[in-house]
Amino acid sequence: MREIHFTRTNGLIDDAVDELIKVAGGIKHQDIVREMILAALKAGQEANNRADMKFMNTTMKEMRFTGKIFGPYRTVRKVTVFGSARTQPDEPIYKIAQQFGKKLAGAGYMVITGGGGGIMHAVNEGAGPGHSFGVNISLPFEQKPNPVVMGNPRLITYKYFFNRKVAFLKEADAVALFPGGFGTLDEAMETLTLLQTGKHNPLPLVLVDEPGEGTYWKRFKEFLEKELLDQDYICKTDFDFFECVDSVDEAVARINHFYRRYHSLRYVGKKTVIRLSSLIDDSSVHELNKQFCDVLLPGGKIYLSDPLPEEENEIEIAHLPRLVLDFNLKDFARLRNLIDEVNRL
Repeated sequence: MREIHFTRTNGLIDDAVDELIKVAGGIKHQDIVREMILAALKAGQEANNRADMKFMNTTMKEMRFTGKIFGPYRTVRKVTVFGSARTQPDEPIYKIAQQFGKKLAGAGYMVITGGGGGIMHAVNEGAGPGHSFGVNISLPFEQKPNPVVMGNPRLITYKYFFNRKVAFLKEADAVALFPGGFGTLDEAMETLTLLQTGKHNPLPLVLVDEPGEGTYWKRFKEFLEKELLDQDYICKTDFDFFECVDSVDEAVARINHFYRRYHSLRYVGKKTVIRLSSLIDDSSVHELNKQFCDVLLPGGKIYLSDPLPEEENEIEIAHLPRLVLDFNLKDFARLRNLIDEVNRL
């Protein structure tokens, strides 16, 4: 048995992999594909039982299909919406979710839901099949594709929850949460954890309740304040990761405002690059340096820039001005505050 390495020290194995890639043809990012093939070969050599191998195999297949389905829509902003599968069409929150989907589609967004009933069905109904993705899960109960996404080419059914959760958030430009059960709260905490740790780029997170009488997210926030903040398990600024709203118009407005001037973010080496849809003036940059000096590395600064050399492959956004930060990669709530301030300028 030959020992396999990711470095080009495998002799005939490297030659065979190179030839396989050549014969297949049309392979993009060949360096990454090569390592994926080698990883599969290494897994086959190791002491993995059949269940482990099937687990890896299914995971890779599901993530490949995710990329295939979402790939053509990379330039379209998408909002992932979570909420109970048990909400009935005669409940007020169902109608609110329906209106929310319709307003999002009208504003140019596509929606991503779990593809099931309740809130998911309502949002897909409102948005319509042409603006909907269904990210379904195979369960023995409750979670069947709703009529809007059934047969839709943008419906994906997953075996594993974790792959589904990756798709929900990897593809999202915003997240909205309606009242729901364990799954909804799981997604709420997962999203907050990823934002707090910087494992997901900043995005708007809105918690939507019934107008006036809704208590679900109000009590959720009270729990965070009394049980987490008061015990110093989280910081006060962590509440800036989300916004509680009780109207469809406000929810859509909060999402729109986040992208008023902010476009996207990328890390280039030790630099944090914020792409802007419109330029800000030098005096505003000066104020940002004063206001957010606490999140900069020692001696660091915030400054305007053209695209960095490492961004040259992103031709479609090469025209956008950049705000470059020597960010400490720690205070992600304050980074969100900075983006909010840029949007207010």
